[in-house]
Amino acid sequence: MRTFKIGGVHPAANKLSADKAIVELALPKQVIIPLSQHIGAPAKAIVDRGAKVKVGTKIAEAGGFVSADIFSSVSGTVKKIDAIPDASGYSKPAVFIDVEGDEWEESIDRTATLVKECNLAPEEIVNKIKAAGIVGMGGATFPTHVKLMPPPGLKPECVIINGVECEPYLTADHRLMLEKPDEILVGLAILMKAAKVNKGYIAIEANKPDAIELLTDKSKEYAGIEIIPLQVKYPQGGEKQLIDAVINRQVPAPPALPVSVGAIIQNVGTAFAVYEAVQKNKPLFERVVTVTGKSVANPSNFLTRIGTPMNLLIEAAGGVPEDTGKVISGGPMMGKAVVTVNVPVTKGSSGILLMPEKESKRKEEQPCIRCAKCVSVCPMGLEPYLLATLSANKDWERVEKECVMYCIECGSCQYTCPSHRYLLDYIRLGKTTVGGIIRARNAKK
Repeated sequence: MRTFKIGGVHPAANKLSADKAIVELALPKQVIIPLSQHIGAPAKAIVDRGAKVKVGTKIAEAGGFVSADIFSSVSGTVKKIDAIPDASGYSKPAVFIDVEGDEWEESIDRTATLVKECNLAPEEIVNKIKAAGIVGMGGATFPTHVKLMPPPGLKPECVIINGVECEPYLTADHRLMLEKPDEILVGLAILMKAAKVNKGYIAIEANKPDAIELLTDKSKEYAGIEIIPLQVKYPQGGEKQLIDAVINRQVPAPPALPVSVGAIIQNVGTAFAVYEAVQKNKPLFERVVTVTGKSVANPSNFLTRIGTPMNLLIEAAGGVPEDTGKVISGGPMMGKAVVTVNVPVTKGSSGILLMPEKESKRKEEQPCIRCAKCVSVCPMGLEPYLLATLSANKDWERVEKECVMYCIECGSCQYTCPSHRYLLDYIRLGKTTVGGIIRARNAKK
């Protein structure tokens, strides 16, 4: 069975909600929809206080080429446009909407009928995806239409759908594959047509045998689509690692892109959103979010409107357990602890993890014992111990020379370190600082 070649770890899966069907979450009284839910320029609000909106009304338009439109997830009245802390604690502008009923834009097809045929030209598909505000829903939130418009000279050969969901605890993609397999396959076929390729893959790790079996059976009806079972290994969901595992090609160092080796990567949730946008005229305003944790009363997968405060999802899963030490937006490896549970769900919110106190406390950092475990598990072939030490010493020139910008921040190094060194913290510091230095240097050219 295939997997990527360099590094990787095997954290406990803890897929506590894998057998829980997707449940539609009740509407909140108010949604808070951030204007920056994607990589790139924030969207610009096009509604004012007092404006009436419906479900699917555009409330903000893309602020540049690498940006995405944003739509209302509810019907009601715009209360205000104000700043709120995001999942990382940074203050970002958002549109506050008081909910009144649930009136949808009439252009949206709300029927459950599967629509397979797509007669649009590739350019029309890309425009429709762009108009729906679709971004990568695996967490990176890169605008999908931009991926489908590769730089001159680069030609895609295949589309790979990431159904790996290698992050522990999270099960939103798994449930989506089980409950919406045909829609995902049609979405992939549409993405293949948009990218002008004849080959598509859906990569799924072996710990989801039900999804592999179902999609393998269903895919027989779709030309050029192949289901690829993969060994269970983290971080297989990373673009470079997935390309290595599926088509045995290695993406060169930055600024090379996945399309440089002929691949376009999209998430399972993105493929489903593309189906809904192109075939049902439905913009991206809701997504599946896993709420989980070892002490959570009812680990669940909720279909949630964008802008819903996280505390409402937590309450629906049984509330905050008494022994909770940390609430994480995302999974335990790459997620970030939130400063408040009032943070709203965004396009990139894959899960909410409530981690018990005894597991959330960091162990005391000890000196490096030169075991090189961090080197052996790094999927990018870097030397994390060295990058962390250089960053701690603020030797930014050397940090850049040692390729800190190649780091994908998967956390494998810190996970495996027997000395409990805060490797990723220092590497992130180095990456952020060096990134700023590079941008400043390029601005002077």
